This record gives sequence, structure tokens and C-alpha cells, in this order.
Amino acid sequence: MTDELRESEPDEGRLKRRTRSERLLEVIRPFRRVVVVSHVNPDPDSLASMLGIKALIEAAQPGKPVILTVDGMIARSENRAMVELIPIALVPVEQVDVDSETALVMVDTQPHTGRRHSEAVMPHVVIDHHETGGEVETALFRDIRTHMGATSTMVTGYLLEQGVLTSPALATALLYGIDSETTGYPREASSLDDGALIWLFPRADKDLLAQIKNPKLPQSHFATFQIALANAFIYDDLVVSWCGIVTQPDIIAEIADFFVRFDQVHWSLATGVFEGMLKLSLRANRLGGRAGEILSEAVNGMGNAGGHDKRAGGAVTIPDPTPAAVEALLTTIRHRLLDLLEIDEQQGRRLLDGCPVIPPP
Repeated sequence: MTDELRESEPDEGRLKRRTRSERLLEVIRPFRRVVVVSHVNPDPDSLASMLGIKALIEAAQPGKPVILTVDGMIARSENRAMVELIPIALVPVEQVDVDSETALVMVDTQPHTGRRHSEAVMPHVVIDHHETGGEVETALFRDIRTHMGATSTMVTGYLLEQGVLTSPALATALLYGIDSETTGYPREASSLDDGALIWLFPRADKDLLAQIKNPKLPQSHFATFQIALANAFIYDDLVVSWCGIVTQPDIIAEIADFFVRFDQVHWSLATGVFEGMLKLSLRANRLGGRAGEILSEAVNGMGNAGGHDKRAGGAVTIPDPTPAAVEALLTTIRHRLLDLLEIDEQQGRRLLDGCPVIPPP
């Protein structure tokens, strides 16, 4: 994987193309250590990307400390299994100081897009595949490719460019990072994502991958699904579900993924409260849906949101935690979303009316 940036080669009198990984390593070289950050509540793509960056730097610049951080929590059961089984050593981001001798590398997100708790320090390096643009002008190196399905694909490319030996654990992490990000139909993936999957698969530990994909689930997982099913409403081709107060925020994204598979809808919005914030996940089951843009418009002036064509997430601060105030906030967001999707709210109906008898197929 190369780019269009060229530098002169006086010895040969011609231009030489530099790879992205070469430029990245040049930027990092003057610093004594590296700190890698991602978005709040990191997912498999961000976790694998951080691990791949660590392997790249340790191979190319031996002896340089590389610290991987976690912002928020590792919430989803699959994500916790990934961190524990790979394993991936993470330090809470608030415990890490970034001084003048530290290179800050940001993966799978961009500065000031509402996806981090703190933006006090601007990164020197930004590597991302999201369409939600951030403030990246001051970054010494930025690699943002919105046509890619996963940041892990981009990091896999760096490792290939530098000839870094990929261990079974790292290959498993990168494979799962790409697969989890490009799953669903229609797929948001490029030929480079597929090429990375093909290259990683024979190098990955299949038993380890199976353990990560099939973790045990707590009782709260099923309780939240029960609440969401009982509080799901259909508006034309949109299903809106209320998850209540949740024990971990990633369950809201899982429920949005669950409802978008309903054969009568093209859109799914799941909402719930976590630590005083209203969390939202929007899904579309077709390309060109502009889910990130639409959810961002729906919460404009109230919170932050972003994502891709098919998947988006957001958060809104709840100024008043009383049930009536939360309901009013949800109503405002629902009205905005229905307007953006040109759906008449009067068409709304409950998804499940009591306990209906479902006929056999």
C-alpha cells in the first residue's frame, strides 16, 4: 500500500515513492516513547489496530516503549474476551501523561468528533477509516481512508510493508477487527479489506477466534433485550427501541444490530441511558443510508454522533434525569429522525402487542 507522496533520490536522479508506514515511522522516530489511543469504549477494530501499531513500532524501532490505552470501558462480552485471551495490555488513558517526548497516536477515530472523554492533547498521528471528519490539520501524519471497511486493514498494510512477523495472536486480533467491522449485509468493505482477511486467516489461531466470538453472557444481557423488545415501536420502515438504564453501553449497539434484521424495516434506532448519558445507535440495512450524517443531524445542538453509511453511534447529555424529562428528550430526537427519514409519526405502532402467537414459517 503506497501513496502519492514522493521524495527525490539524488543518487539515481529519479523520484522514489514512500510507503505510508515509512512516513508514519519517520514521524515517530524522534520521540522517546509512544502512547496509542482510540475512541471511548473501544471495539475490536480499535483494539486490534492499537495492537498492530505496537507490533509495528517495536519491530521497526526496538526498545521504544509503546503504551496502549483504554478510554472508558471494555463492555461487550466479545470485546472483553478479546482483551483477556489475546491478551492486550491496556492502561486507563487518564493515568498516562503525554509530555514533549511522547508521540500520541490515535487510531479508529479523529480528534474532536465527540468520541473521546478528553481532547486535551492533539495527536501527532491519526489513522482512521470513518467518514466523520475531525480536526486533523495539526497531525504530523494522517492516514484517513473512508473507503476502507476497517482501520485494522490499514494497520495490516503497514505490517506487510515493513515485513513485520505477525504472530498468531496478532493475526487473530486483526482478523476479528476487520471481520467485526465489515459484518452484515450489504458489507461496507473494499477489496483491500478482503485481501487482508485472506492474508490473515491462515496465520490466525482459529480456536482462539472461536472463543472470542462465543463468550458467555451475563443475565443483564437478556434482561436488556427483554426491555428493548417490550419497548420497540415501528414507524414505516424504522424500528425505535428503548433499552432503559443499561449496565454497559455496547449493548445498545447490539440491540440496534438485532432489530435491523427485522424483515419489515430498513432502519433501526436503539436508545438507552448509561452513566447519565443518553446513548444512541442507528443502523441501516443498505449502502448509501448516510446513518452517520443522519444521526449527527438528529442530535445537533444536543450531543455528538457519527459513523458510516450503515452504522452510527451518538451520545446526548441528560440535563434532567427525571422520567418525564428523559421522555421529552427521546421524543425530540425521534421527531427529528422521522423528519430526516421523511416518515409520518402517525404510522407508529408497537412491534409486539402483548405475547402474540407467531405462526410457523
